Amino acid sequence: MSDSKNYILGVYDDEDVLLKAVGKIRGAGIKIDEVYSPFPVHGLDEELGYKRSRLPIAAFMFGALGTTLALVMQIWMLGVDWPMIIGGKNHVALPDFVPVTFELTVLLAAFGMVGTFFVSSDLKPWKKPNLLDIRITDDKHIMAIDLSKNGAMAEDVISSTLKDSGAVEVNNKQVEE
Repeated sequence: MSDSKNYILGVYDDEDVLLKAVGKIRGAGIKIDEVYSPFPVHGLDEELGYKRSRLPIAAFMFGALGTTLALVMQIWMLGVDWPMIIGGKNHVALPDFVPVTFELTVLLAAFGMVGTFFVSSDLKPWKKPNLLDIRITDDKHIMAIDLSKNGAMAEDVISSTLKDSGAVEVNNKQVEE
């Protein structure tokens, strides 16, 4: 048995109108589910009230793990497991470890960020994308408002607020989840 959600979609032509509309809609007490755009709109995440991403923290943690693993691996291999004196230098020469340490730090930070992004965004190869309107991949900005999240607010009130905020068209869409 699948659940269905009812959305009201506001279609916008211009990103500046969209930014102002997000402020008006949120000011009217309407909860916006998501805003879809064909390209990044500067300032949209602040207008929607999104918190700053914690992805840089994950990148630092994975990078620190890469640094630690690289140093431990090299010190173990060249200092404990099979000590060698190459070119008259000590077998634990930290300046020689810098290139490998740097590369493993960058590698683990990059892979860790990609993995963290996929997990936090719930991106799976088998998941079907929720494409509410095909024009979001071309030239339109779509503001999706989930009716179930807006309580007792009437559908016509939300539609008229969207039209007043500059939407070129307002559509209803039912999506199977």
